[in-house]
Amino acid sequence: MGGRGPQPLRDDDPREIAGYALRARIGEGGMGTVFLTRGRDGASLPVALKLIRREHARSEKFRRRFAREVEAARRVSGPHLVQVVDHDAEADLPWLATRYVPGLPLGDALAGHGPLPPECVLGLTAGAARALDAVHTAGFVHRDVKPGNLLLSAEGPWLLDFGIARAADGTSVLTTVGRMVGTPKYMSPEHALGRQVTPASDVFTLGLVAAEAATGRHPYGEGGGLVVATRIAGTDRDPPDLSAHPPALRRLLAATLTARPEDRPTAAEVAQLCGAGTDFAAAGWLPKRVASAVTAIARASAKVSPDARDPRTGWLHRLRGDA
Repeated sequence: MGGRGPQPLRDDDPREIAGYALRARIGEGGMGTVFLTRGRDGASLPVALKLIRREHARSEKFRRRFAREVEAARRVSGPHLVQVVDHDAEADLPWLATRYVPGLPLGDALAGHGPLPPECVLGLTAGAARALDAVHTAGFVHRDVKPGNLLLSAEGPWLLDFGIARAADGTSVLTTVGRMVGTPKYMSPEHALGRQVTPASDVFTLGLVAAEAATGRHPYGEGGGLVVATRIAGTDRDPPDLSAHPPALRRLLAATLTARPEDRPTAAEVAQLCGAGTDFAAAGWLPKRVASAVTAIARASAKVSPDARDPRTGWLHRLRGDA
């Protein structure tokens, strides 16, 4: 979890969950709100705590799925995956805590700073492919690889959100919302057609993300989610035009965006195609404007202290120069 810079707690936000003192908001979505905190001793490394909305907590079916989600996430570990550190699926409002990584979601980076250079796209794809390899090795399919679920940090890219993952045998193990599982603009052809989803589906959607990261445009064009999903479903008849992409990326994109799942490389092979030995910490891998935005988020997060709940003395005043 993580992504945008911290925001002050609202009046109706809780101040403490299971001994974790909540210090700031760092995200909000349909399932719940994510807060910045630290270990129960208040001195440990930063933690992102996701608190589930009350309307979902009232559903016993949701609770069972959430508990399975947590157990599945704890079984997956590997590079570029944010690890679960604590949870309580039986609480009045269930919650899940992970390591906090200060960073910028890829979607925000593309919207605010434009396409990424080819070498950065290769690094991003390599890191995400390593993460997916760990997911697949553990027996799961992520099912929602998209720009909003890839976090850019100084340490490299991070794959987020196991909220709709499935076991590789097709058994649903994690939380779903509504009838559409996944994001239509970032589905594989087989997913869009309602067929069995395998690890090869994640490879296809990673190819979509890489293609968009390089040009700022979706390879299947503009339009609503279902319109784009329909084009993806027909990729065997009308594949995307990759001529605008840098030559260094075309081989990778052509391989990952192949219509037939059995013809795509594995996630581990994708990492190798990208150059799997990238040292993100040493490489200065992000372009300067994106790196500056990531640094600003990290600095703002570091300034969040236990007095963040008091607007007269907390971190927000210090950031504004008011205190």
